[in-house]
Amino acid sequence: MMSPLKSDLFTDNKPISLSVKDWIIRKLAPKMLLSEKTIEAVVNHQFQGANEALRHVKSLEISGFGKFFFNEGKAKKQMAKYESQIALFSRILEEEELTEQRRKTLELKVQIAKDCIRDLKPKMYAFTDIRGMEEQPIPCAGAEDSDNEHEPGETEHL
Repeated sequence: MMSPLKSDLFTDNKPISLSVKDWIIRKLAPKMLLSEKTIEAVVNHQFQGANEALRHVKSLEISGFGKFFFNEGKAKKQMAKYESQIALFSRILEEEELTEQRRKTLELKVQIAKDCIRDLKPKMYAFTDIRGMEEQPIPCAGAEDSDNEHEPGETEHL
């Protein structure tokens, strides 16, 4: 049996009204002879795993879909955009003649921008070393000296 990813799964045009995720679920369910609920659970699990992986590394490869990279240049522009939005909305909020609805809307926009900054900062500044090298433990200072009873600078004679 040919894999659904290798078949005509992606040759059909996706309807504009469907998200990519829903379209994948609807296309895979009959081809895999599984319920849409089961396929949805698998797709959600894969997306959650991908999101978690992107929190720790700068690239992610999904077999059959391609390789995705975290673009630091775009992230910096996005960060600047969110910071300017916060400054603008905060300035507008200082005006006393705002309606209550407008004030709530602006407060919500400020909070959304702050949340976006909070989510973006770890991706920009706290990536782990992705080369697979483990950090070596720092040896205790006393462990090296315990073998040698002589003073530093002295040579031991046999």
